[in-house]
Amino acid sequence: MRKKLVVGNWKMHGNRASNALLLSGLKEAGPWTADVAVCVPFPYITETSLALTGTQIAYGSQDCSAHEQGAYTGEVSSAMLADLGCRFAIVGHSERRAYHQESDQLVADKAKAALAHGVTPIVCVGETLAEREAGQTEHVVKRQLAAVIHTLTHCIGEIVLAYEPVWAIGTGLTATPEQAQAVHAVLRQQLRAATQKADAMRILYGGSVKPDNAALLFSQPDIDGGLIGGAALKAADFSAICRAAA
Repeated sequence: MRKKLVVGNWKMHGNRASNALLLSGLKEAGPWTADVAVCVPFPYITETSLALTGTQIAYGSQDCSAHEQGAYTGEVSSAMLADLGCRFAIVGHSERRAYHQESDQLVADKAKAALAHGVTPIVCVGETLAEREAGQTEHVVKRQLAAVIHTLTHCIGEIVLAYEPVWAIGTGLTATPEQAQAVHAVLRQQLRAATQKADAMRILYGGSVKPDNAALLFSQPDIDGGLIGGAALKAADFSAICRAAA
């Protein structure tokens, strides 16, 4: 049995006051049987770590640099994240791929950099609406994952994978449990060809997950939890999703 994992992606939201209220609400609502984490904006990582001391809730970042160190203004290295106690780093989110033109190879390099410092990369893959309508879903997600497999080789079993159909992120649209499971099964099979650890790896679903659809999504055989966006900003909603991952 793979233990479920629910990760909140705060994106570019929050301030010191609202973050404190949200984290306080999560601490009061826990503990949960699932593993739980929040990935917060870089400026709030230290305050988040202090607020979550002694709890089951892990924390991480929403990105990391592919570089170890150097003259890369504005970048944050995995070594820095590890120094702050981050357990996770999201890499390859569709918003990074689209708005910052991140390539499959850059995403793979970021995942490699994270692992080098003991930070678990949550590697995101997913297709656009146009790609789904053109019947290219499987081709796109397999291409995105292939770059990571090729770069990490035997270390691929150490990542967390997240399937996020781009057309379902922040739109209110959600892949049906059957649609999501079908893609997760494809990804699991691709991982099986690359590592003996594939059946122990966690593949998360992200894309308008809410308290009322989480349990059904999480009941699918290859869906091992969620990467949660908007609902992660409300303690009651995020807590309900965490409970649904029991």
